[in-house]
Amino acid sequence: MKIYIDGQFYDECDAKISVFDHGLLYGDGVFEGIRIYNGKIFKLDEHVIRLYESAKGLNLEIGMTQEEMRKLLIEAVEINKKNDGYIRLIVTRGDGDLGLDPANCKKSKVIIIVADIKLYPEEYYLNGISIVTSSYRRIPNECFDLRIKSLNYLNNILAKIEARNNNCLECVMMNTEGYVAECTGDNIFIIKNGVMKTPATYYGALEGITREVALELGRKNGLNPQETALTRFDLYNADECFMTGTAAEIIPVIKIDNVVIGEGKPGLHTRKLIEDFKELTK
Repeated sequence: MKIYIDGQFYDECDAKISVFDHGLLYGDGVFEGIRIYNGKIFKLDEHVIRLYESAKGLNLEIGMTQEEMRKLLIEAVEINKKNDGYIRLIVTRGDGDLGLDPANCKKSKVIIIVADIKLYPEEYYLNGISIVTSSYRRIPNECFDLRIKSLNYLNNILAKIEARNNNCLECVMMNTEGYVAECTGDNIFIIKNGVMKTPATYYGALEGITREVALELGRKNGLNPQETALTRFDLYNADECFMTGTAAEIIPVIKIDNVVIGEGKPGLHTRKLIEDFKELTK
């Protein structure tokens, strides 16, 4: 594995950052998780644009143009000879001191890791999974704009621990008003009476890249996608439910809080969306 750090590729054993990097000390930075399919980077432009928008939201100067970043990502995939895999693209505030002030960090740091990805078992896509709702609420938008994909994921991690304690891979996170936001690492969708629905971003959902793909596929399949408000009531009474994410792609949900969703198996529309996504990534 060749890992890019701040202008140079290193062997995995030599890839190191300073203990004074504010990404480590304070979670001050942004990142993207990107899939590689058949040697090509999936939705490269969209990921790079979102990275730069997140950085702008933190007043973080990346130090290279978007076009330079795209070329660098392609180079990293080629150097690592990765046909199918995963890219973790990270930009930290850079080295500073033990103080909180980001002005003490003179230069941001770009890190690119190209690796294999641990895929979900095929049975999850065939049979669906069970999830729970979390007692942890999403950080309110008035405190932090959740469209910024920052390095600080403690809110999600606490909810993930709760999911694991309930023997589930994922859980649904609500906002402080009781509306569905997203899952810890995935967006969530339902289908009710032939209409696809997902929480609008202002309810606390990240503008997921795979989320946007699912919305596009939903439009093509006549599901009239809506970005709207959802509650537990909507989840429990959905005909179908699924999650989307870089790792999960499109994965069916058949039970939430032990409430069976629809017929308790992946629905017709969800199965069609999964097939369409697989075709798209070919």
